[in-house]
Amino acid sequence: MTLGRKLIIALPILSLAAVLASLIALGIGSEYIPARDVAAALFRPDTASPEVLIIIRELRLPRIIVGLLVGGGLALAGIVFQALLRNPLADPYILGVSSGAAVGVVAASLLGLGGVFWASKLFAFAGAMTTVIIVFRIARIKERLYPHTMLLTGVIVNAFFSAAIMFFISIARSDQIYSIFFWLMGNLALSSMSEALAVGVVFVVVGIIVFYHARNMNLLLGGDESAASLGVEVERTKLVLFVAASALTAVVVSAAGVVGFVGLIIPHMLRMVLGADHRALIPTSVLFGGAFLVIADTAARTIISPLELPVGVLTAIFGAPFFIYLLRRDL
Repeated sequence: MTLGRKLIIALPILSLAAVLASLIALGIGSEYIPARDVAAALFRPDTASPEVLIIIRELRLPRIIVGLLVGGGLALAGIVFQALLRNPLADPYILGVSSGAAVGVVAASLLGLGGVFWASKLFAFAGAMTTVIIVFRIARIKERLYPHTMLLTGVIVNAFFSAAIMFFISIARSDQIYSIFFWLMGNLALSSMSEALAVGVVFVVVGIIVFYHARNMNLLLGGDESAASLGVEVERTKLVLFVAASALTAVVVSAAGVVGFVGLIIPHMLRMVLGADHRALIPTSVLFGGAFLVIADTAARTIISPLELPVGVLTAIFGAPFFIYLLRRDL
C-alpha cells in the first residue's frame, strides 16, 4: 500500500478516535453530564447552568486538551528516540530524559518556584538537556554515537536521576511530599488553558522540526554510513532531533509529570500496522497517542471515583507488559 493510501485511511480514523475520546471524556467523571448539556456548555454557554460551565470549560476541557498534547508529544518524542537509536525499546522514560526533566521540576518546587509558571518549565528543560549532554558525552566514542551504547547510558542516567528525585523527596517538607509523589506518577488534574497553550507552542515547533527531518530519519534506519552516503548530515541531524525531542519531553513532564511507556508503545503499535516510514508514522502516532492518553486519563478519574488514580499508573499497567513482549521478541 502506498504512503498516500495509508494516510488517507489512517488519518481520518485516528482523528475521529481522538474527537470521540475527547467528547466522551467531557461527559464522564465523578459527575456524569449528558451529551446535550456538554454541547450546550461548548456551543451555547448562555443556555447551560453555571455548574456545568465550570466543570466543562474550566476543568475537563483544559485537561483533555493537555492530555491530547501530552500523549501526542510523548509519542512524537518516542518516535525520534527510536529512530535515532534504531531500537524499538527507546523512549523518553527509559532513556532518562523524563527523569531528568522531573528532577528539574522537583528542584524548582523545593526552591519555592513551583508556582511560577515558566520556572518549572525552564528547570525541566535544564534537567532534560543535562540528561542529553551526559548521554552524549558518555556514549560518544571517537566522535561517533553508537545506538546501543546510548540506550545503556540512558538507562544508567535514568537510575541516577530517579535516585536524585528520591533524595529531593527525602528533604522536602511534609506538605510537599504528597503533591510531588502524585505528580511524579502522572497527573493531569492541574491542567489549565495557559498550560495547554505553553505545551501547544512547543509541540507545534518540535512537530514541524521532526516532520521536516522525516526523510532523514528514514535513511538513518539503514545505518549512519548509509545515511551519510545519501547526503544526511548524520551527527547534526541527531543533535537537532535529540534537542527538539528533549525540549518537548521537558514541557510535557512539567505539565503532566512522568507518564511512562506512551512514547514506547504508541509508535511501535503504529509501526506494526503502517510500517516504518516516518512520514506516515509521525502524524498517526501523534493522533493515536493523544487519544490513548485521554482515554487512560478518563479511566483514571472514574475507576475509583470520586478519587483519582494517577494516569501514569494506568499507562504503566498497559505499557510494562508490552515492553516485556518487545524485549522477549527481540532476544
